[in-house]
Amino acid sequence: MRIAVLGLGEAGSIYARGLAERGADVVGFDPVVRDAVPGVSRAASVGDAVDGADLVLSLVGATAADTVLSESLPRMTPTAAYADLNTGAPRDKRGLATRAVEAGIPFADVAVMAPVPRAGLETELFASGDGAEAVADALGSYGVPIRVVGTAAGDAAALKLVRSVFMKGLAGLVLESLTAAEKIGASPEVRAQIANELGPDGDALVQRLLDGTRQHAARREHEMRDARAMLDDLGSPTWMTDGTLAWLHSLTTSGS
Repeated sequence: MRIAVLGLGEAGSIYARGLAERGADVVGFDPVVRDAVPGVSRAASVGDAVDGADLVLSLVGATAADTVLSESLPRMTPTAAYADLNTGAPRDKRGLATRAVEAGIPFADVAVMAPVPRAGLETELFASGDGAEAVADALGSYGVPIRVVGTAAGDAAALKLVRSVFMKGLAGLVLESLTAAEKIGASPEVRAQIANELGPDGDALVQRLLDGTRQHAARREHEMRDARAMLDDLGSPTWMTDGTLAWLHSLTTSGS
């Protein structure tokens, strides 16, 4: 199977390399990342990458998802499927799907349900949309754990964002607690209490929450704005999400 991977950043390069290692013919494109990915050929443009591909995986980030889809559709064959793995609002995913359907290309909204560097190709994926079954079959044949969770694009994105409300909110609570603990000279004691509540691997989880939030604050702020917009659409309270956004914005603007 020929698979085009658009976007060779942290997650994209992991999927490209992993699928190549499992026997796929992988071609990648990224206008910024120049590092070679073992087993992956490089294309000169989005169009060249998707030309002749059986499956296209978009991992370019939500802000570039629309542009990359526009460049891909004219060069894809009707037998190929397009999978958008970027975190985005359900309504944005539905908009992308509508354009793909108009071009005669099956579209799958694919939600990546955990940080990819932690488990690589074993990271759980949720898929929805008219192309979900085709994408699940294709990736599943390479051992990727992917489950179809809905018939409409946006269904998978909604589940991802609801999870984000919890996980990013948990990170915000940890940051807020430990910041206060530091001010009263009780960081070790408070951290130990939090870790104990989170289970046997609690301390490692605390560290992942702290490191990941600081490292990816800007990206996660964008993600949580999508989550908040979805909660607004649902008429659901956003009290905790507003606090999470405040923490992420503070980290983004401070650079810490």
